[in-house]
Amino acid sequence: MSINALLLSSSKVNNNPYLLEAKPAIYNLLDNIKDVVFIPYAGVSVSWDDYTQKVSDALPELGIKGLHEYDCAKTAINEAKAVLVGGGNTFNLLSNLQEKELMPLLKAKVTQGCKYIGWSAGSNITGLSIKTTNDMPIVQPLSFDGLALINAQLNPHYTDYVAPNHNGETRDQRIQEFCILSPQTPVIGLKEGSAILINGFNAKLIGDLEAYVFQGKQKLELPVNSDLSEYLFTHY
Repeated sequence: MSINALLLSSSKVNNNPYLLEAKPAIYNLLDNIKDVVFIPYAGVSVSWDDYTQKVSDALPELGIKGLHEYDCAKTAINEAKAVLVGGGNTFNLLSNLQEKELMPLLKAKVTQGCKYIGWSAGSNITGLSIKTTNDMPIVQPLSFDGLALINAQLNPHYTDYVAPNHNGETRDQRIQEFCILSPQTPVIGLKEGSAILINGFNAKLIGDLEAYVFQGKQKLELPVNSDLSEYLFTHY
């Protein structure tokens, strides 16, 4: 079966309210689904209860319940029609999903029709691996393998801004290091306010800003509304 997913770079754009810009795309994808499972495992400095409440307050039309609030996480995922996966620390998110043995189940559900919405870390885990996350590895997951919903790496919050007098590696240099060691694997840099919308075997870049794809020694600009279907698998 095909995938229906929204992979957001970020939960906020500039100083606007939480998830404000993403609301239209979220509601459009959910198409009147009201009961939504929220996975707060990327939260570290915020409790999972508080994180769930924050998302519920931002999306009051939805009946959001945190995955940690269910008696059985596997049953909750198995019965879900839609799943939201929040941002935070990608390593913590992936580690918790792996320890609870939820990664294979989550992938199976999404490929069978369960709708998936993620932002930041929640988008990061949909790629081939989390090797291009911006986060520090504050915990060690069992592996770096992602859900592989797309045949590429993601880099949410992508920016080519370089602060004055900054002498560390830039974002481009970090991504280029990955590309040197994995030259066949594309990396899609998503600026804040942009997202990948997947409908079946079609994908496009939505939002107001361009994105970039890095592969080998190349960096190519992806204009808004670019067709990104080539970065999907031909079957799941």
